[in-house]
Amino acid sequence: MADKRQLRNSLLLTLTAAIWGVAFVAQSEGSQYMGSCTFTGLRSLIAAAALWLVIRITDHRKSAETPASQKGLWKAGVICGSLLFVASLVQQEGIALGTGAGKAGFITATYIVLVPILNFVLFRRRTGWTLWLGVAIGLAGLWFLCMDAAFSVQRGDLLVLLCAVAFTFQILAVDQFSPRYDALKLSAIQFLTCGVLASVLMVLIDIVPVGFAAWAKPFASRDAWIPLLYAAILSSAVGYTLQIVGQKGLNPTLASLLMSTESLFAVLAGWLILHQRLTPREMLGAALMAVAIVLAQLAPQKDDLSRGT
Repeated sequence: MADKRQLRNSLLLTLTAAIWGVAFVAQSEGSQYMGSCTFTGLRSLIAAAALWLVIRITDHRKSAETPASQKGLWKAGVICGSLLFVASLVQQEGIALGTGAGKAGFITATYIVLVPILNFVLFRRRTGWTLWLGVAIGLAGLWFLCMDAAFSVQRGDLLVLLCAVAFTFQILAVDQFSPRYDALKLSAIQFLTCGVLASVLMVLIDIVPVGFAAWAKPFASRDAWIPLLYAAILSSAVGYTLQIVGQKGLNPTLASLLMSTESLFAVLAGWLILHQRLTPREMLGAALMAVAIVLAQLAPQKDDLSRGT
C-alpha cells in the first residue's frame, strides 16, 4: 500500500512539474497582450479566489484556530506573498523582454541550488560535497545558458535570475511557516497578497498612462484570457494544490527532484508550442543545469533542506 501511495504521489508531482513547465509558455503568450503587472496581479487574484473556493467547499469543520493563530497565519501569508510578488513579477518581466520559455525555466530552477546555499549562509547548516559540485556545475551551466557569443547577459536573463533568488527566499519562508498553518489557507493568503501588490502597480504603471479603455481592450480577445486563466487556475491554484497532496509521505529529496523537472517541461513546451529553439551553446548550458539540479537533490538526505512551495 505504501509503495502504491508513493507511486501515486510521484506521478502527481510529475504532473505538477508539467503544469508549471507549460506555464512558462502561458506567461510568454500572456506578455503579448498585457503588462507584467497586469498579468501577475490578475493571475494571483484569480488563483486566490479559486483556492478560497476550494477551502470553503472542502473545509466543513469548525475552525479550531485561535485569534492569535489566525493573526500568525495572515502574517506568514503576507511575508510569503510579498516574496512571491517580487519573484513572479520579475520573472514575468524577464520573459516579456525576450527570455524564452525553456531558458526561463532552467534559470528559474536554480533555486534548487540556491536554497541549500542560503540555508548554510543564514543558518550554518552544512552540506556535503555533492551539493557543492552541483553548485559549480550549475554556475557553469548558467554561463553557457545566459551568455551570448559576445559574453554579455541580456536584461531579461538577469531578471529571471533575480526571480530565482526571490523564489529562494520564498521557499525558505514557506519552509518555516508551512508546518504551523494550513497549507491551502497559507497559499491563498500569499496569492492574495501577491495579487494586491501587483494590482497597485498595475493601476500606476499599466492603467493610468494609457487609460482604462485602452488597458482593457486586449481582454476582448479570447487569446488574452487563455494564457491568463492557465497561469491562474492550472499553474497557481491546481499546481500548488497537487504539490501539497503529492508531497505527503514522499521523501523530500525525491519530491524536490520531481518538481524541479518543470525546467525540462518548459523546454519541451517551448519547443512544441512556441517552436523555440535553443542554440548549441544554450543546450550545453541547459544540460549542465540539469546535472546540477540532480546533484543538488541527490545530496545526503540530512543535508536536504529544500522543500518546494
